Amino acid sequence: MAGTLAACGSSDGGQGSGDSKTVTLVSHDSWAASKDVIAAFEKQSGYKVNVLKDGDAGQAVNKAILTKDNPQGDVFFGVDNTLLSRALDNGLFQPYEPKGADRIAPEYRADQDKHRVTPIDTGDICVNYDKKYFADHKLDPPRSFDDLVKPQYKNLLVTENASTSSPGLGFLLGTAAKYGDGGWEGYWNKLKANGVKVVDGWEQAYNEEFSGSAGGKKAKGDRPLVVSYASSPPVEVVYADPKPTAAPTGVAQGTCFRQVEYAGLLSNAKNSKGGKAFLDFLVSERFQEDMPLNMYVYPVREGAQVPPEFVKYGPQAKDPQTMDPAKIADRRDQWVKSWTSLVLK
Repeated sequence: MAGTLAACGSSDGGQGSGDSKTVTLVSHDSWAASKDVIAAFEKQSGYKVNVLKDGDAGQAVNKAILTKDNPQGDVFFGVDNTLLSRALDNGLFQPYEPKGADRIAPEYRADQDKHRVTPIDTGDICVNYDKKYFADHKLDPPRSFDDLVKPQYKNLLVTENASTSSPGLGFLLGTAAKYGDGGWEGYWNKLKANGVKVVDGWEQAYNEEFSGSAGGKKAKGDRPLVVSYASSPPVEVVYADPKPTAAPTGVAQGTCFRQVEYAGLLSNAKNSKGGKAFLDFLVSERFQEDMPLNMYVYPVREGAQVPPEFVKYGPQAKDPQTMDPAKIADRRDQWVKSWTSLVLK
């Protein structure tokens, strides 16, 4: 998921997956873990971790599919429920059930009959708002999808392209879940008429266009509403100097779509033994508790502790939109095609 500021773990050091002492993780750009946590895995397992980042989630998944016969690594992390069927239908992963998988909360499990993927984290794609903007304009921030098409929010929202961006696609699926097959296109017609701006990816939307983020302030972003994550507000607190007493951004709780990210052992992994050890590590308590303040996502392991500032500033959505992965698989490509002709033309 997007929102991380730095990557940890070993970088590419010339050792490929063919080296039995090296395990290579392929991921999207938002992968991050604490150095001491990776070091502990390396010491305990005897494997050196090599991390290969491949752009945003959609881009990374597509590249992994294209290279599946001769993969770049052993484990892929970062395919989410919006793109899962594409990875599975293309034979990206081989079966493996990690040690500790029985501790994963049942609602996040998928592919239970074949165990080709394992849930690693969860989060909510939601509209974030710039608190200062709405206070200055004496305007209540929007709370729901319905609010976003009201005239008082005209020209305020920036979202990501649903065909190139994971949060952009999640937001589209959220509207499809909310308004159904017969209503989502009409909703987007209203959003378009109300001045929604579409950019390629999360980085541009959040750190350049959005007036409420630290990056957006520097870039003089002028959109006080952005499609991001329920866990984005803690980022604005944790990395601020001095730290504010309250997050400068808020979440419109009625605009959320639940996202789950998975990892799997690549079908033609050169070091499948190392890959299996790394998947065991990803569902371990130590890694699961390390994730929140590195990747700004929630653990899926039952009993894993979440840092207090994460709970305070980035609580999970109470009633997010969800969708059966089978329905996403069946309708996603057609929805994206229709959305593209409707919104971008």
